[in-house]
Amino acid sequence: QVQLVESGGGLVQAGGSLNLSCAASTTMYTFDTVAWYRQAPGKQLELVAQATSGGSTDYADSVKGRFTISTDDTKNTVLLQMVSLKPEDTAVYYCYADFWELSSYNTWGPGTRVTVSS
Repeated sequence: QVQLVESGGGLVQAGGSLNLSCAASTTMYTFDTVAWYRQAPGKQLELVAQATSGGSTDYADSVKGRFTISTDDTKNTVLLQMVSLKPEDTAVYYCYADFWELSSYNTWGPGTRVTVSS
């Protein structure tokens, strides 16, 4: 019902910054919980950051103080600001969202690759 598309990935040097964006295909529904996950080569999927409509946020210990999750509700977009990037942040980053109006429904984006060179 709702598609998510991530953008903003790429290649960056260690210490650099990237801003990821995740756009929903419609503004008809309201974000409830949104999140960014990542999967590094040979590793399991990892929750990076999560935000709820109630205003709470949560971050993996490895990214606290460096990553910030936010939403632009007028555009139904989820953002992830990443600074002080490290080679270990290299992964495919996936956006997740569920919606107030759509009980038991959630959706994922196809992913965007982030590569941090040392």
